[in-house]
Amino acid sequence: MKMIKKEEYAIIIDYLPYGYPLEGKMMPIAQAIGLENFTLLQLVPRKGMTLQLKEKVYIGEGKRDKIYYILGRLPPEKLTETAKTQIQEFVKKVVEEKEKEFVSFFNKAEAINTRLHQLELLPGFGKKHMKEILEERQKDEFKSFSDIRKRIPSLPDPKTAVEKRIIEELTGNERHNLFVR
Repeated sequence: MKMIKKEEYAIIIDYLPYGYPLEGKMMPIAQAIGLENFTLLQLVPRKGMTLQLKEKVYIGEGKRDKIYYILGRLPPEKLTETAKTQIQEFVKKVVEEKEKEFVSFFNKAEAINTRLHQLELLPGFGKKHMKEILEERQKDEFKSFSDIRKRIPSLPDPKTAVEKRIIEELTGNERHNLFVR
């Protein structure tokens, strides 16, 4: 079993200097997403700190320069509109930067049970696409998203499918998570 690494850094996706408007507590709060496992978090900044959108902050063990403490996970229903927009930009960037890792998902994805395969959880992918991917990857591993597209032209865009799936996992209540811990 793979050890789940703790989040060490998070990206600020919204900063509410006066906290949540309807909760009456005037405590500043930052909505953030962890870089390692895409964990949605609520962070409390140190006194006098102002956080910027897209700012990378340290949330690991030991002394944190900008974050006083982690309030806990951020429930998807508390996401602000700004945070939702930031998540989409963040996910797009991460999928580009870590293309190799996401392409490796297409090379290694397996059946969840007798009736469902991990590949079928990608938006727009069905049994037919899953079979095509499995046949193609037996011949040779996929090298990139464009390699997947070239070899299986009937597929929906694999990069977009991965991005959509991550956003669904972050904002919805998915039964099976492929990318978000």
